[in-house]
This record gives sequence, C-alpha cells and structure tokens, in this order.
Amino acid sequence: ISSSRVPHPPTTVEGMEFSGPAPTVDLTYSDVFLTPRRSAIASRLQVDLAPYDGTPATIPLVSANMNSVTGIRLAATLARRGGLGVLPQDMPLQGLDEAIRWVKRQPVLWDSPLVLSPDASVVDARELLPAVEGHGIVVAETDASGVVHANEIRGIVTANRLATALPDARLGDLARNDQPMLEADDVPDARAAFDLIAQTGAEVVGVVQHGMLVGTLSLRSALRSTLYAPALDGAGRLAVAAAVGINGDVASKACALVAAGVDVLVVDTAHGHQEGMLRALKSVAALNLGIPIAAGNIVTADGVRDLVDAGASIVKVGVGPGAMCTTRMMTAVGRPQFSAVLETAAAAHELGAHVWADGGVRYPRDVALALAAGAASVMVGSWFAGTIEAPGRLQVDGSGRAYKESWGMASTKAVHERFGRLDPYELARKELFAEGISSSKIYLDPLRPGVEDLIDMITSGVRSSFTYAGASSVPEFHNRALVGLQSAAGYEEGKALPVSW
Repeated sequence: ISSSRVPHPPTTVEGMEFSGPAPTVDLTYSDVFLTPRRSAIASRLQVDLAPYDGTPATIPLVSANMNSVTGIRLAATLARRGGLGVLPQDMPLQGLDEAIRWVKRQPVLWDSPLVLSPDASVVDARELLPAVEGHGIVVAETDASGVVHANEIRGIVTANRLATALPDARLGDLARNDQPMLEADDVPDARAAFDLIAQTGAEVVGVVQHGMLVGTLSLRSALRSTLYAPALDGAGRLAVAAAVGINGDVASKACALVAAGVDVLVVDTAHGHQEGMLRALKSVAALNLGIPIAAGNIVTADGVRDLVDAGASIVKVGVGPGAMCTTRMMTAVGRPQFSAVLETAAAAHELGAHVWADGGVRYPRDVALALAAGAASVMVGSWFAGTIEAPGRLQVDGSGRAYKESWGMASTKAVHERFGRLDPYELARKELFAEGISSSKIYLDPLRPGVEDLIDMITSGVRSSFTYAGASSVPEFHNRALVGLQSAAGYEEGKALPVSW
C-alpha cells in the first residue's frame, strides 16, 4: 500500500480533532467536513442542543442584530422554540423598551396572533402572510390597549384563503365565524392541544382565556411545542436579547434595557477589538447587571482575551462571512470563519467564556461545523431575513415569488436609519464611507417560509450530526468531532442534485 494512503493519526485541537495534519491555511465551512465515529446515540431526540453559555437558550441559534432580520415577531417565535433573538441597536431606546416588553407579553404555549380589522383588505393581509398552510389572520376589532375581546372576533382567514380571494376584498367578508376556539384553561399541555385541534379538523384555531384572545394555534405549532423547550426568563416569559453600540452613554442605555426585561446584552460594533469597545464594555460590566454580556466582533484569540478581560462572557466571532457584508472585498480585512471560530473558541474555553459564531452559515452542515469548532451558539442573519416573521412587508416580484428586503448594517440604507437625525453635512459624510449591500431580495423558501420551518431543518440536521459523532450535547460534540479537509470538488459532491445527471 502506498504510504500516501495510510491515514494520518488524528490531530487534537482543543477537543475537536482533524483527521489528518493540522491545516496550514485558514478554512471556511465549505473547506471541511465531519467524519462519522462509533456512536451509542440511538435517536436524534436523545441529543441536548442547549448551548450552556449562561443564556436561557435551549437550542444553539441566535438571530443577528440586523434591522432586516430581528424584529419583535421573529424574536418571540425564535424564543418559543428555544433560540434567542437580538434586537438591533439602531432602534431608538424607547422603541427597544417597547419591543422587549412586547416580547415578554407574548404567549409561550400559543403562537402570537396576527390581528387585522374587518375593514382591512386582502392586500393588507398578503403583506403579512404568503399562501402557506398552518397560518391565519384573526379578524377582529381591538380596544384602545390592543386587546381583542372574544366577542369581537369575526373569525379567522387562513393564509390559503388569501391566495384565492380578490385583492380588494374585505377580511370581514371572508372571515368564517364557525371556526372553533380553544379555551386556554382547558388545555393542560401541548400534546392535549394537538389532540384537540386534530379533533376539530381546523387549519388554525384561536385561543381565548378569560374572554380575551391570547393566541392562535395550528397542528404543526402544537407539535413543535412538544418537541422544543422554550427559552424563558426567571418569570417564565419568553427570553430576548438586545444590542447596544459603543458610542454615547452605553451604561445608561444598558441599565434601561435591563429595566425593560432584557435577558442578554450584546455590545456590538464591526471592529470589536478596539479601545472604544473595551471602554464601553468595561462601563457596562462595572454595573453588575446580572445578565450575560456578549461583545464583538473579533476573529483572533487576542481579541477574545481582551474582551473577556473587559467583562464579556460571550464573544461574537466573524468579520466578513455574512451574505450582506462587503468588508473583505472593500478592506481585505476578515478571516475565513471556520478557523476564526476554532481559534477563538479555544481561547474562550481557557478563560471560562463562550463564543457565538456570527455569519457565513448557509446550510445546517455549517451550523454543525461551527459547533464542532467550539461555538456555543451560531448567529443567523440573511437566512432568517427571508421568513414570514422577519421585519418588513412581503413583496412579490414579476414572476410571483415572495421576498423581503435585506441590507447590510454598514450600508447606506443602514446609515440613514442609524444617523437620519444628523445634520445634512454629517449625514452626507457618513454616507460617503458606507459599505455593504444596501438592498437585496431575500426570497422566501416556499417549503420553509417561516423561521420555525428553518429551525426544524437546522436542528434536525444538527441533531443527526451529533448522532454521527456519538455526542449527546454541544460540549460533547466539540470533544468528539472529527474534521477532515476537502477539495472544492469534494464539497460539490456532497450536494444533492435537483435533476438526474
């Protein structure tokens, strides 16, 4: 046998192993793959996906603090399934306060209801929902505080019905008032809710309690509630994170967010390894707020050490891998993401801190590889931007495909949102140095139009990755992951073909 065919002994790198010699160049997710190992894990449901990073999350998914990614609907939905949404720092403080409190008011067992008045049109509704099964709009009048009384509910218009209705039709004329309603007090758990909905045969049902609408529910959402553990705060409410920048009175803003109920604070700037970040981070850490503090972005072990020393317990890793980011092409600055996570996670582990891998994930395999490299959680941006729950209205292109707009956080559009109140000269000066894609169409996947659909796909793939490695938890997966290097042809070989060759 040729010596070139003899396998190299594994090379250990802080738990994870390479199946051959340690690489001499930095690697992206597409450069590497996972090798299966002997496993005693009999079922994907034996796997615990909790990140164990000090946050309330029960799955290792965090939505990026981008204006086009994380709004209140996505944050609440993600938390209901165990992830963590990070509200962006570009929101005014009052808006952030209101957003945090809104998420805290949302139901845990039920879906947050979408409510429109009887006079709203089908066009209005289509900006919220595509024609997909398991979704619907409650047609009702609300009182001054936004509460919907059960006797004001005209009915529910399903998303599928919206697809066949005339655009100018009134929802009040389409609503069916013969659809069943669940009494929340009669439903002890998610399995009971599933059985009750199955008996009704309804696509979507309303849930009422003490004469008021508290949510909606479908068979799929009831099923998910039996499979996922929600991310909750100490009071049993949905968890949410919020970001702050490094300029201005960061400490006062952090205090205000904690008072509103935020569960994780993210101190964020594009270049996290700078003096301004260290000053801001120290000022926040000195407050002893009692919640985890994440900070970034960085890509080196030195950056981890400095940010952890300044007070961060979680470090955000990634410069340039995001779909909306032009940093590497504009500045040549950044680092291939797999190697960035590998190095920083090892440094964080030595200090008792954790890493969030921020950017560059396009498939469930990438999430698994980030966790294998040592990340506690993975931040998702553009992937989540093309979902029903992401901010912004649904639009339709000339071919009838539904999409939402997304943009980079250093783009001209983001600069306008962040600095729109500056005088014209200062705003023009900042626009001159804007980077990033100002607007991009992110199409909804017709098979997975909601963020929960993507969560199902991602966690299903990652759970299988754990079973192949013989790991039952995120830390164990990092210790058992066996990673190999592959050529571009090897990467392409792993892709399924939509048609035969």
